[in-house]
Amino acid sequence: MPHTPSNHSEKRDFIRMRIDAEVSLLHEGQVIAAVCLDLSSGGMQVQAPRQFKVGDHLEVRIDSDHPALKGLHASTEVVWIADQPGGQQKFGLRILAMH
Repeated sequence: MPHTPSNHSEKRDFIRMRIDAEVSLLHEGQVIAAVCLDLSSGGMQVQAPRQFKVGDHLEVRIDSDHPALKGLHASTEVVWIADQPGGQQKFGLRILAMH
C-alpha cells in the first residue's frame, strides 16, 4: 500500500504505553492522588477524583520504587476532559516540560 499524507495523518504522533500508575497532581497548592492510565512522550491520560478544566496547568509526579529507575516529574496542561460517574474525571495532559 503506498504511503500517502492522509494515511500518516490518521496515525498517532506518539506511541502510548498503558501503565495504570499512581500519580500525584499538584494544582493551585493542592496535591491530588490520581491514576495515570497511559503515557507517551507527548502526554498522558489520567483519571482523578476531582474536576479540572481545559487549560489548567498541573504538575505531575510519578514515583518509582525501583532503585535504578528515576520517577517522572512534568509540567502539563489539560487538553481534553471526560466526566466519569461519581465525580471522577478522565483527562488528557500535554507535557510542557520534564524536570
